[in-house]
Amino acid sequence: MQVLERGGTKLAYADSGGRGHPVVLIHGWCCDRSFFQPQFDHLVGLGHRVVALDLRGHGESDAPHGAYSMEVFTDDVAWCLRELALERPVVVGHSMGGIIAFNLAARYPDLTGAIVMIDSAVFRSAGALKAIGGICERLAGPDRVAVAREYVSSALFIATDDPVRKSDILRRMGNAPAHVMLGAMEGLRDYDPSSARGRIAVPSLFIMADEPVPRSYMPGLLELVPQLMVGQTVGSGHFCQLEVPDQVNAMLDRFISIAGRN
Repeated sequence: MQVLERGGTKLAYADSGGRGHPVVLIHGWCCDRSFFQPQFDHLVGLGHRVVALDLRGHGESDAPHGAYSMEVFTDDVAWCLRELALERPVVVGHSMGGIIAFNLAARYPDLTGAIVMIDSAVFRSAGALKAIGGICERLAGPDRVAVAREYVSSALFIATDDPVRKSDILRRMGNAPAHVMLGAMEGLRDYDPSSARGRIAVPSLFIMADEPVPRSYMPGLLELVPQLMVGQTVGSGHFCQLEVPDQVNAMLDRFISIAGRN
């Protein structure tokens, strides 16, 4: 583990080093950098310099009390990119991490070379916004771990997902600090992607899981990012980077190759 300190908050990360084109990996809500281990290992094997972050409040990073908005996370990531001298990396985010990648490309256009959003709820329908508001209300109660596990179990897996992996994911996500679990979910609830309209110019990829309804409302997202490329996994739920890493890695490889031509 390596550590940067920003304003008294320690932010943990893993950096493979090397001179290959940099790739930054950003995990999702209540997860940590290990949720991208298959991609970290694969991309390092191809010669990329790979940096996997633990967002504040997650993994081995500090969990101060305060805001856990998408803007706070994005500012942390932008600061880390500068501190690590990463020149226009491909920023890959899963779930909440994809929203952070999207926001980073909109707010810090000179810092990113391309972005990938893996099953991220960037643009949400009215029904999805109402649902996330209800989850926030329940997470504020005394049974936050049970609420989180119920939500993740019912909404983020499909029948073909490995049950042992599912159990491990539920256990690990349930260990997140209470204030982080609620604060980050409130940050997801409050995030408005419309401010990014016309501001994302870099190559962009959205990878959907094999779910009945896409995690993001795709017509709205395509309106915000007209150049968006879209892929979909086969036989995996929300944690497709762990469930079918070969499929995700193949799409990442092709996208990075194409993005590098621009």
